[in-house]
Amino acid sequence: MTMTTPLADRSAPADRSGPRNKAAVANRRRLSAAHAAMYLLLTALALLWIFPLLWALYNSFRDYDYVLTHGYLSVGGFTLSNYTESWEVGGIPHYFLNSMIITIPAVLLILFIGSMAAFVLARFPWKFNVIMLAVFIAGNLLPQQTLLTPLFRLYNAIPLPYWMSSSGSLYDSYWGLILVHVAFQTGFCVFVLSNYMKTVPPELLEAATVDGAGLFRQYWQVVLPLCRPALAALATLMITWIYNDFFWALALMVSGDKLPVTTALQNLQGSFFTDTNLLAAGSVLVALPTVLVFVALQRHFVSGLTMGANK
Repeated sequence: MTMTTPLADRSAPADRSGPRNKAAVANRRRLSAAHAAMYLLLTALALLWIFPLLWALYNSFRDYDYVLTHGYLSVGGFTLSNYTESWEVGGIPHYFLNSMIITIPAVLLILFIGSMAAFVLARFPWKFNVIMLAVFIAGNLLPQQTLLTPLFRLYNAIPLPYWMSSSGSLYDSYWGLILVHVAFQTGFCVFVLSNYMKTVPPELLEAATVDGAGLFRQYWQVVLPLCRPALAALATLMITWIYNDFFWALALMVSGDKLPVTTALQNLQGSFFTDTNLLAAGSVLVALPTVLVFVALQRHFVSGLTMGANK
């Protein structure tokens, strides 16, 4: 005799799984709605952030007289004369060369000194490593403006030969700006690289020691090539910070022909009148090198920031 399962009993499992499916669908809808809201918020923030840059870029191609006549919200009056005039009147090539004289040696010194100090802190587990790292970081925590007066007196008291400085001292010289950038930025470089170097497997250094490699060879041929993404990320940041510096150049220099390119924009401003479109074109020209550096090192920059994030 065969027994038949009632219809209600056979449909029971389907009924129990129904609420679970509905809950899963509701959760997916809530997640998709949250993702859509997040993307909308991020898009709005990105547009809000980039709007001033796009507005400056747009007005840099417009004639100032046309804008005064038709208003800033008008369309038309496009010209390239703002770029040619800002390039010539602002003396951007000369000031750009000054920025390269300051930025390139400063970045190289920061990366070299910072990587060596970071290698020592990461290689040897001393008791004072935390204290030494705190000392390096402390230089970045002090407001730079508070050190202006003692640095000004110190720079005037340190003599330099006239072939190194036309003023006869560290003040009003490229060496002074290079040293102040190295002093303030090395601490951040040591902090980043020391944490990065700690992720290097110690077996590599042990194998190098067995092969007869000294400390400097371990640093130069083993650890430093592995830190290439971090070095590229730091180089991008340092070039941007030092190239865009405006405070120390005005505080520690007095000769107008030695100032970096960020101060060249002052030549595009008059005492009683300022062509804002001309100033926008000069700003775009000044900012273009840092954009090119970031585009060239973007892959290394992103990998250097994300490497070791899951450690």
